[in-house]
Amino acid sequence: MRHAFLFAAAAVLVSCSSGNNPSKPASQPPAQTAAKPPEIHEPVEAETQVEMVNVNLHLDPVLVLHIRHLAGKFLSTRKGQPPTFDDKLSYIVAIDSAEVGVSLANMTYAMNTYVFGEPDAPLKNLELSREGSEIKQTGTLKKGIGIHFEMVGAMSATPDGKIRIHPTRMRAEHLPVKGLMKLFGLDMAKMINTRNTRGFTVDDNDVILDPTLMLPPPKMRGRITAIRVQGDEIVQIFGKEQAAVAAGARHSNYIAYRGGVVRFGRLTMIDADMRLIDADPADPFDFFPDHYNDQLVAGYSKTTASGGLLVYMPDYNKISKSLPPH
Repeated sequence: MRHAFLFAAAAVLVSCSSGNNPSKPASQPPAQTAAKPPEIHEPVEAETQVEMVNVNLHLDPVLVLHIRHLAGKFLSTRKGQPPTFDDKLSYIVAIDSAEVGVSLANMTYAMNTYVFGEPDAPLKNLELSREGSEIKQTGTLKKGIGIHFEMVGAMSATPDGKIRIHPTRMRAEHLPVKGLMKLFGLDMAKMINTRNTRGFTVDDNDVILDPTLMLPPPKMRGRITAIRVQGDEIVQIFGKEQAAVAAGARHSNYIAYRGGVVRFGRLTMIDADMRLIDADPADPFDFFPDHYNDQLVAGYSKTTASGGLLVYMPDYNKISKSLPPH
């Protein structure tokens, strides 16, 4: 396993001239020069293309994004340094086009843990569910002893690529919100203090969500162009919606990296050509960046004729119970 990585990462061709001149007598030795170690230049300015197909990407032990397909770039966040798998703060995934689903249960967890996780956050005990084609949110507004509220709203994409939730029905303590707001002399922006939240703002009576700020790393950056509630998922479309994944990829779940420089463990791959492949394509590829090395060790790899690397990994959820606690 380690040898295959070494062979792929060490694909640097060094050409040395002997300095011999055929016109000189054979007895005349060539001039001696001090040997210099070969210089390895890492083209960190080169971009690494990334592609994902049918991947369940863990952002933490609970929060999982279902990436149906994604095309974009694997970019370093630190000038002059390539991204490394061992530090998820060292890179972002810049999305060109994608279709990404997050279950309502996972979105509920994200809202309570990351968006309104601070002790003095204005909203608590949030729960999301589906009501027809709209999203329903219930929770507690921290005002005085706390006010229970319920909001049903239509989701859409904003012109700058965020998520808008426009309320079509809202109640607080079983009273219509308009009546309650008139009673308090407040509007929604004043009722909901967004200073202690992440990725959550209020525009008039609409809620604006910014997934790039809401979710933990590894960070994804992209422009949402459409959004819908489908089954038990909120499905986000980035860029142009693709009708289907390429026919050759339908039966293979993978993450592929091409070009640029990437690091993993003690190894560096220059002009990267690496594909992480689901060892069991019968279900989505369950991948957890925090534990990629555990999945790596439990799998196997092959070096391609062109010096690329194919890494076959078991799903994280199939090996996690056997892993020692970290």
